[in-house]
Amino acid sequence: MPSCIEKVKVMRILMLHVDRFISTITKKGRSKVIEDVNPDSKTTDVNEALLVLVSVEKNDESSHEIIVKKAVNEISEHARRLKVSRIVLHPFAHLFADLIKPETALKILKLSEEGLIQRDFEVTRTPFGWFNSLELKAKGHPLSRVARVISRS
Repeated sequence: MPSCIEKVKVMRILMLHVDRFISTITKKGRSKVIEDVNPDSKTTDVNEALLVLVSVEKNDESSHEIIVKKAVNEISEHARRLKVSRIVLHPFAHLFADLIKPETALKILKLSEEGLIQRDFEVTRTPFGWFNSLELKAKGHPLSRVARVISRS
């Protein structure tokens, strides 16, 4: 019988309200899935945004549609509270130890991106499967750093 943790915790997001976020690709990661990147666009540089660090647990594979819908709702609601129209989705495997297959994680990120675009957000998604240097300047108000665990239930 699976433990309560296995049933409930399936996706983690850390949302940071940032003045600026810069991600520069440094080299290919250890993932089997590496997105193609134009050599001229190795750097993502965004001002005044909601940066969403995303990590997906294995249990998401059977219910990714539910997880995507809940994640898009959570991110949208928080962005609207902050009056932010720009969202950056950044894969961040370090939020979870028991990761999903990279192919499924990328699919979930892409579906989340589409869902946020449909809600009229300007969305930037950093490339999957790469090591990168990060620079950010986060705001310092009470809602500027919010963590969520998205579950099926």
